[in-house]
Amino acid sequence: MKQLEVQIMGQNYMLGCPENSETRLLEAVRTVDSAMCKIRDAGKVKARDRIAVLTALNLAYQLQEPAPVLQQEADQAAEAPDTASESAHAQLEALLQRLDAALASENPAH
Repeated sequence: MKQLEVQIMGQNYMLGCPENSETRLLEAVRTVDSAMCKIRDAGKVKARDRIAVLTALNLAYQLQEPAPVLQQEADQAAEAPDTASESAHAQLEALLQRLDAALASENPAH
């Protein structure tokens, strides 16, 4: 297995990569890095672990959506970028609230 050194949100990681899969892995790294940086840059979340959890939730949620819904969102984003940005911000806020509630229930002292 080949080893690739990548950078996500400014931190280096050494990842194992099956032969001939470098392009797919590097695209996945770019996707994760971009998603994490967007959440960090929104300014609501600073902790790297929370950013990672929110990113994982966002990506998992996107994977569960049927393809026509994704295409519709892409079309809407192309036509009205402000509306798409507001929708993404609302989704992020909802995820933050759920994450806060889940973390509070796991650790009631905080």
